[in-house]
Amino acid sequence: MGALFCGVGAVNTGMAGASAAATLIASHSGAGWSGVPGAAAVTGAAIGTVSAGVLVSRRGSRTALLVLYLLGLVGALVAFLAAASAGLVVLVAGMVLLGVGNGAAQMSRYVGAELFPLRRRGFALAVIVWAGTVGAVAGPGLMAPGAHVAASLGLPELAGPVLVCVTMFGLALLATAALPKVPAPPPRPPMPLSAVIVALRRPVVVTPLVAMVGAQLSMVAVMTMTPLQLDRHGHGLDAVGWVLSAHMIGMFALAPLSGRIADRWGGRATIYLGIGTLALAAVTVLAAPTAHTTGLPLGLFLLGYGWNLVFVGGSSMLSRDLPDAERTRLQGAVDAVVWASSAVASLLAGGLFGVGGYALVAVVGGVLAVAPLAVVTRQPAAVGR
Repeated sequence: MGALFCGVGAVNTGMAGASAAATLIASHSGAGWSGVPGAAAVTGAAIGTVSAGVLVSRRGSRTALLVLYLLGLVGALVAFLAAASAGLVVLVAGMVLLGVGNGAAQMSRYVGAELFPLRRRGFALAVIVWAGTVGAVAGPGLMAPGAHVAASLGLPELAGPVLVCVTMFGLALLATAALPKVPAPPPRPPMPLSAVIVALRRPVVVTPLVAMVGAQLSMVAVMTMTPLQLDRHGHGLDAVGWVLSAHMIGMFALAPLSGRIADRWGGRATIYLGIGTLALAAVTVLAAPTAHTTGLPLGLFLLGYGWNLVFVGGSSMLSRDLPDAERTRLQGAVDAVVWASSAVASLLAGGLFGVGGYALVAVVGGVLAVAPLAVVTRQPAAVGR
């Protein structure tokens, strides 16, 4: 658990600054391009979660995480070279590989959950999600110092946060190398794609899947455009870092509380609470789109915690209710759908911002958050509690 925690914390620290910097770099080519790096990162995360599910089932968790974190490190190096030379195409390629490493970090929560009995798995996976608190505090806070280091080296300031990301993925690799070496799990017949698609339609999967997709779409759309909103109103990286810290603290710091809620009242109740919090976040952001010391930090905090409640609630259902023989593959498939769909949100957010500004992004984000209720409320109440 300690090694998993450190690896996830390092990855989240690196991704926080690199993602914000990549958004700002891409915006220099026009507002419509600002969502492209984020879309590339979440596409990579989708690839990473699927790959993690396959590798964990075949080679074990240690090998899977080492391989995918190494790809993330390569991506960080590529993105740094692109940030130093303002090469958008190379930057996008680097963000895809960074996303692959981030996808492995997201799947780590299930690796931790498997170490605990069923009744405590909600809390166990929440502890690994909680590791993101390290990134919430350190990641945005390192943006301005990283920019100063880059400037002192004669590089563009926005290359600094990406250089921090390179260091963090190196630390994640070192932490993962400390995981105990265990034999690979016994081989199981591969799960055909058609069987995966059929399995994703089961009520036990549909509820967490739809809710997690809605929460991810809402969170990504608003979060991705927040650095650009602040930049357009004359705020520097210090303000960007402060607001993103509030958001990421919401995403991760209260994860153990979310896990306790999921273990006590069930994943379904946790999801409902999360959807309500996301809706409140959208209203807050819409009411105070330029209040960088009050309304925006509060709205972004609520956005993060609403996402966390849905994420932990849905993950706890998947961790407890799926059969052992297919659990890892289906967890990876669900995460892949979630991350792939949020790539659409990142691209959509850039276009929405260009057309109607931050207010339109907030409205659409709120609608995306509550839309899953149309599906979730129709599922059998006994499934996943």
